[in-house]
Formats: sequence, C-alpha cells, structure tokens
Amino acid sequence: MTHEIDRHDRQILAVLQADGRISNQDLADRIGLSPSPCLRRVRTLEEAGVIAGYRALLDARKLGLSLMALIGISMDKHTPDRFAALEAVIRDIPEVLECLLITGQSADYQLKVVVRDMDAYQHLLLNQITQIKGVTGVHTSFVLRRVVDRTALPV
Repeated sequence: MTHEIDRHDRQILAVLQADGRISNQDLADRIGLSPSPCLRRVRTLEEAGVIAGYRALLDARKLGLSLMALIGISMDKHTPDRFAALEAVIRDIPEVLECLLITGQSADYQLKVVVRDMDAYQHLLLNQITQIKGVTGVHTSFVLRRVVDRTALPV
C-alpha cells in the first residue's frame, strides 16, 4: 500500500517522531487540523506502514550499558546459507542494536553493540560472535562519543 505524503502528514510525522506520546488533541492543535481528520491521518499513516510503531527510548548509560562498539565481521563464504545462519544467531543477541550487511569495506557485516564494560564485550566476542560458523575476521572500533544520536528521519 502506497500513501502520498502531503504537508499535514509531514507535520504529523515530525511531531510524532519528537513526541510519540502526544495526545491526538495536542497533535491536531500543533499542526492546525481538527482532531477527527488528524486521527484519520495518523491511522492511515499507521496502516500504510509509514509509522512502523511506537517505542520508548532508553538511556543506555543509566542502565549500566556504558560501552558501545562497532564490530566489522568478515565471512568465509558469500552464500545465502552462510549469511542466513549468521543473521539468525545475531538476531538473538540482545546486545546487538544494529546488524547491517555492507559493501565497500573489508567486512561483510557491521554490528552496533552496547555492553556493560570491556569484560562483557570480551565475553560477547569470544563466546558468541567468533563462535558463529563462517566468521573469519572481527574488527572492533569503540565509540568514544556520540556526536549525532537521532532516531528521527528527515520528513
């Protein structure tokens, strides 16, 4: 289902990305629509899959997860079966925030992980990631500071 995004839809999306808990009345007031058409537009955007869901954003540091790393993984074979096997394992590791199949690098995959500390990272690396069949290389960069940290898409 495709949905043409107009000015009001863009305004709705921008506001919801900043505050997903805003009431329909406040949202309608902010974008200059009455509540009923505003709610219809939000529901249409949800049904079209433009709005994929609503989530709470948590502070990793306040949960004791102070070490973030970017891990490049190289594979021995570039076959659908090998990639599917790795991806199935990676999906079940809660410390993995993102897993991207990439090109243009020496790695095949890039992971963004968050852990408590270096001991937790070492455990993740040695007991999980390097144990995945087909992994031939792992290269890690540790994040010193997050310069840009946004979840909002440009609308």
